[in-house]
Amino acid sequence: MINRASGQDSLIVLTEGAIITALAMGLSYIPHSTGVSSVEFVYGLIPMSIYALRRGLKPGLMAGLVWGLLDMFLRGLGGGVLNPLQGFVEYPLAFGVVGLIGLGSVRVQRTIRNGKNALGLIIFYSAIGFLAKYFLHFIAGGIYWGSYAPKSMNPWIYSLVINGGSFIANMIMLIVLAILLNRIFKQLIIPKN
Repeated sequence: MINRASGQDSLIVLTEGAIITALAMGLSYIPHSTGVSSVEFVYGLIPMSIYALRRGLKPGLMAGLVWGLLDMFLRGLGGGVLNPLQGFVEYPLAFGVVGLIGLGSVRVQRTIRNGKNALGLIIFYSAIGFLAKYFLHFIAGGIYWGSYAPKSMNPWIYSLVINGGSFIANMIMLIVLAILLNRIFKQLIIPKN
Protein backbone atom coordinates (compact mmCIF):
# COMPACT_ATOMS: atom_id res chain seq x y z
CA MET A 1 0.00 0.00 0.00
CA ILE A 2 1.36 3.42 -0.98
CA ASN A 3 1.58 6.07 1.70
CA ARG A 4 -0.30 8.94 0.08
CA ALA A 5 1.24 11.62 2.35
CA SER A 6 4.75 10.42 1.56
CA GLY A 7 4.04 10.49 -2.19
CA GLN A 8 2.57 13.97 -1.90
CA ASP A 9 5.61 15.16 0.11
CA SER A 10 7.94 13.72 -2.54
CA LEU A 11 6.03 15.53 -5.25
CA ILE A 12 6.27 18.80 -3.31
CA VAL A 13 10.04 18.36 -2.83
CA LEU A 14 10.46 17.52 -6.53
CA THR A 15 8.34 20.50 -7.60
CA GLU A 16 10.26 22.85 -5.31
CA GLY A 17 13.50 21.46 -6.74
CA ALA A 18 12.34 22.08 -10.31
CA ILE A 19 11.31 25.66 -9.49
CA ILE A 20 14.59 26.39 -7.68
CA THR A 21 16.61 24.86 -10.53
CA ALA A 22 14.73 26.97 -13.09
CA LEU A 23 15.30 30.06 -10.92
CA ALA A 24 19.02 29.31 -10.57
CA MET A 25 19.29 28.80 -14.33
CA GLY A 26 17.38 31.99 -15.05
CA LEU A 27 19.67 33.94 -12.71
CA SER A 28 22.62 32.72 -14.80
CA TYR A 29 21.55 35.07 -17.57
CA ILE A 30 21.88 38.19 -15.42
CA PRO A 31 25.28 39.85 -16.01
CA HIS A 32 27.49 38.65 -13.22
CA SER A 33 31.06 39.76 -13.82
CA THR A 34 32.89 41.50 -10.98
CA GLY A 35 35.05 43.42 -13.43
CA VAL A 36 38.02 41.22 -12.51
CA SER A 37 38.96 38.76 -15.25
CA SER A 38 36.69 35.70 -14.96
CA VAL A 39 35.75 36.27 -11.30
CA GLU A 40 31.98 35.99 -11.32
CA PHE A 41 28.98 36.03 -9.03
CA VAL A 42 26.77 32.98 -9.46
CA TYR A 43 23.40 34.22 -8.24
CA GLY A 44 21.81 30.77 -8.49
CA LEU A 45 23.91 29.63 -5.54
CA ILE A 46 21.60 31.55 -3.18
CA PRO A 47 18.31 29.76 -4.02
CA MET A 48 20.22 26.46 -4.21
CA SER A 49 21.58 27.08 -0.71
CA ILE A 50 18.10 27.75 0.64
CA TYR A 51 16.70 24.66 -1.11
CA ALA A 52 19.47 22.35 0.17
CA LEU A 53 19.03 23.65 3.73
CA ARG A 54 15.24 23.31 3.39
CA ARG A 55 15.10 19.84 1.84
CA GLY A 56 18.39 18.15 2.70
CA LEU A 57 21.37 16.53 1.06
CA LYS A 58 19.82 14.25 -1.56
CA PRO A 59 17.35 16.80 -3.01
CA GLY A 60 20.11 19.45 -2.89
CA LEU A 61 22.54 17.23 -4.81
CA MET A 62 19.90 16.32 -7.39
CA ALA A 63 18.83 19.94 -7.96
CA GLY A 64 22.48 20.98 -8.33
CA LEU A 65 23.10 18.16 -10.81
CA VAL A 66 20.12 19.18 -12.94
CA TRP A 67 21.20 22.84 -12.77
CA GLY A 68 24.67 21.82 -13.96
CA LEU A 69 23.27 19.81 -16.87
CA LEU A 70 21.00 22.68 -17.89
CA ASP A 71 23.87 25.17 -17.67
CA MET A 72 26.10 22.89 -19.74
CA PHE A 73 23.55 22.40 -22.50
CA LEU A 74 22.18 25.94 -22.56
CA ARG A 75 25.40 27.91 -22.02
CA GLY A 76 28.46 25.67 -21.78
CA LEU A 77 28.37 24.08 -25.19
CA GLY A 78 29.00 27.50 -26.69
CA GLY A 79 32.63 27.44 -25.56
CA GLY A 80 32.72 26.36 -21.94
CA VAL A 81 33.11 22.65 -22.71
CA LEU A 82 36.52 21.68 -24.06
CA ASN A 83 36.04 17.90 -23.87
CA PRO A 84 33.59 15.45 -22.25
CA LEU A 85 35.58 14.92 -19.02
CA GLN A 86 36.12 18.64 -18.43
CA GLY A 87 32.45 19.29 -19.23
CA PHE A 88 31.36 16.64 -16.73
CA VAL A 89 33.64 17.99 -13.97
CA GLU A 90 32.74 21.67 -14.44
CA TYR A 91 29.02 21.32 -15.01
CA PRO A 92 27.05 18.39 -13.55
CA LEU A 93 29.67 17.52 -10.94
CA ALA A 94 30.70 21.04 -9.84
CA PHE A 95 27.12 22.31 -9.76
CA GLY A 96 25.92 19.08 -8.12
CA VAL A 97 28.27 19.32 -5.15
CA VAL A 98 26.62 22.61 -4.22
CA GLY A 99 23.99 20.27 -2.73
CA LEU A 100 26.51 19.36 0.00
CA ILE A 101 25.06 22.40 1.75
CA GLY A 102 22.22 20.02 2.63
CA LEU A 103 24.55 18.28 5.10
CA GLY A 104 23.54 21.03 7.51
CA SER A 105 19.82 20.85 6.86
CA VAL A 106 18.81 19.04 10.05
CA ARG A 107 21.12 21.08 12.28
CA VAL A 108 20.11 24.44 10.78
CA GLN A 109 16.39 23.61 10.97
CA ARG A 110 16.71 22.42 14.58
CA THR A 111 18.52 25.64 15.51
CA ILE A 112 15.82 27.78 13.88
CA ARG A 113 13.01 25.77 15.50
CA ASN A 114 14.67 26.27 18.90
CA GLY A 115 14.49 30.02 18.34
CA LYS A 116 18.25 30.44 18.03
CA ASN A 117 20.20 32.32 15.39
CA ALA A 118 21.32 29.97 12.58
CA LEU A 119 23.29 32.57 10.61
CA GLY A 120 26.70 31.08 11.43
CA LEU A 121 25.56 27.55 10.55
CA ILE A 122 24.02 28.71 7.27
CA ILE A 123 27.25 30.44 6.30
CA PHE A 124 29.34 27.42 7.37
CA TYR A 125 27.36 24.81 5.44
CA SER A 126 27.03 27.09 2.42
CA ALA A 127 30.81 27.52 2.46
CA ILE A 128 31.17 23.72 2.24
CA GLY A 129 29.06 23.57 -0.94
CA PHE A 130 30.64 26.67 -2.47
CA LEU A 131 34.16 25.45 -1.68
CA ALA A 132 33.47 22.03 -3.21
CA LYS A 133 32.17 23.70 -6.40
CA TYR A 134 35.13 26.03 -6.78
CA PHE A 135 37.63 23.30 -5.88
CA LEU A 136 36.39 21.30 -8.87
CA HIS A 137 36.62 24.40 -11.07
CA PHE A 138 40.16 24.96 -9.73
CA ILE A 139 41.20 21.41 -10.70
CA ALA A 140 39.65 21.75 -14.16
CA GLY A 141 41.22 25.19 -14.52
CA GLY A 142 44.70 23.89 -13.79
CA ILE A 143 44.34 20.91 -16.11
CA TYR A 144 42.20 22.17 -18.98
CA TRP A 145 42.27 25.97 -18.98
CA GLY A 146 45.98 26.47 -18.24
CA SER A 147 46.72 27.60 -21.79
CA TYR A 148 44.57 30.70 -21.12
CA ALA A 149 46.77 31.82 -18.22
CA PRO A 150 49.10 34.76 -18.83
CA LYS A 151 52.39 33.42 -20.24
CA SER A 152 54.38 34.40 -17.16
CA MET A 153 51.91 32.79 -14.70
CA ASN A 154 51.70 29.18 -13.55
CA PRO A 155 48.31 27.78 -14.70
CA TRP A 156 47.58 26.42 -11.22
CA ILE A 157 48.18 29.82 -9.63
CA TYR A 158 46.01 31.41 -12.33
CA SER A 159 43.23 28.88 -11.64
CA LEU A 160 43.55 29.47 -7.90
CA VAL A 161 43.27 33.24 -8.35
CA ILE A 162 40.24 33.02 -10.66
CA ASN A 163 38.36 30.28 -8.80
CA GLY A 164 39.44 31.44 -5.36
CA GLY A 165 38.30 34.95 -6.28
CA SER A 166 34.94 33.60 -7.44
CA PHE A 167 34.57 31.60 -4.21
CA ILE A 168 35.32 34.69 -2.11
CA ALA A 169 32.99 36.92 -4.18
CA ASN A 170 30.14 34.43 -3.82
CA MET A 171 30.75 33.97 -0.10
CA ILE A 172 30.59 37.75 0.37
CA MET A 173 27.32 37.81 -1.60
CA LEU A 174 25.95 34.97 0.55
CA ILE A 175 26.99 36.63 3.83
CA VAL A 176 25.40 39.96 2.86
CA LEU A 177 22.16 38.28 1.75
CA ALA A 178 22.10 35.98 4.79
CA ILE A 179 22.37 38.97 7.09
CA LEU A 180 19.57 40.74 5.20
CA LEU A 181 17.35 37.62 5.19
CA ASN A 182 18.14 36.59 8.78
CA ARG A 183 14.67 37.53 10.06
CA ILE A 184 12.85 35.33 7.53
CA PHE A 185 14.98 32.17 7.66
CA LYS A 186 12.14 30.33 9.37
CA GLN A 187 9.83 30.90 6.39
CA LEU A 188 12.57 30.09 3.86
CA ILE A 189 14.17 27.03 5.44
CA ILE A 190 11.51 25.28 7.55
CA PRO A 191 9.12 23.35 5.27
CA LYS A 192 5.46 23.38 6.25
CA ASN A 193 4.96 19.77 5.11
